[in-house]
Amino acid sequence: MEALAVQGLSRRFGSLVVLDEVSFTVGAGRIAVVTGPNGSGKTTLLRCVVGADRPDAGEVLVDGRRAYETDAWVRAYVAAALDDIDFFPDLSVVEHLELLAHAHGGSADPVPEVLAELGLDRARDQLPATLSSGQRRRLALASCFVRPRRLLVLDEPEQRLDVRGRAWLADRLRAERDAGTAVLMASHDAELVDAVTDDRIELGA
Repeated sequence: MEALAVQGLSRRFGSLVVLDEVSFTVGAGRIAVVTGPNGSGKTTLLRCVVGADRPDAGEVLVDGRRAYETDAWVRAYVAAALDDIDFFPDLSVVEHLELLAHAHGGSADPVPEVLAELGLDRARDQLPATLSSGQRRRLALASCFVRPRRLLVLDEPEQRLDVRGRAWLADRLRAERDAGTAVLMASHDAELVDAVTDDRIELGA
């Protein structure tokens, strides 16, 4: 069974058709990258996949089941970092990650390693509001990597990462694939796309 199946997905905002009968699948241990110009619907597609937005037609099947963001099993199966991610304002970086790890059925064991990998170890005791935009982006990624997951959904994860950070990201995505995780992401970074992609989903072509 495919980790993710999108079938005939359509999304409109008034008279504007953003997605028009989009269909694709992503298997376990595969990286699928959504590409296309700005305004082609990449973020809308990812929001529909994780259940944060409802399509007007079609369906999204995660592990063979229709998925909604409020379903407990979806939160246990899908890890996502989209542009609108929220942080717990009164928790430090390390407390935020430890809570997410436990809340999704895992342990806090991966937290120190992920902090080090993403260069957040020196900011571990800071509140999210005190972080730079780049650090906040890395915290969003860290929130995915400290918890159990079988499907990883990322919206332009390379944003605000430096050259070293982008190289790390490519290595991490390949490691996710090797571990059997299905990955769906949108990206404008041609080098990253070429380095990790198994399947391409072109929007607005």
